[in-house]
Amino acid sequence: MLNRAALILIYKQPAVDWINAADPYDIGYQATLADTNFDKKVYLISEQSAEDVEHWIRLNYLELFKSELDSWYQDSALWPEKLTYTLFQSWFDYACHSMIIDTVSEESLLDDEEGEATLPKEQDVDEVELFDRNKTTIH
Repeated sequence: MLNRAALILIYKQPAVDWINAADPYDIGYQATLADTNFDKKVYLISEQSAEDVEHWIRLNYLELFKSELDSWYQDSALWPEKLTYTLFQSWFDYACHSMIIDTVSEESLLDDEEGEATLPKEQDVDEVELFDRNKTTIH
């Protein structure tokens, strides 16, 4: 078991409405609630933070919000002007899971001795999404 909890944001219909309205390409595709919630990012947080996950989300909602918006449109000019906690709550629900089991024991999840992330051997770096800790501060 990992000494972490998994936080997953669940899209609500207002977020889906924004995704469709903000689409700069207008190719006829309309995202659905099922589409947006099919394959989600998983944010690992401390077990202690999971005990009061609502408080942790309140402290970190802006970085979570930006991370999710960036998944859809990297041009922040397309994002809502004010990313408030109230807007975040109207766009996302969440699930938090405290039992995380690593079933791939031969692949390291820890940094190596030089501080570089150890990536799974079977994947190319381009296929692995890494959280940029230099740009994002999560408490």
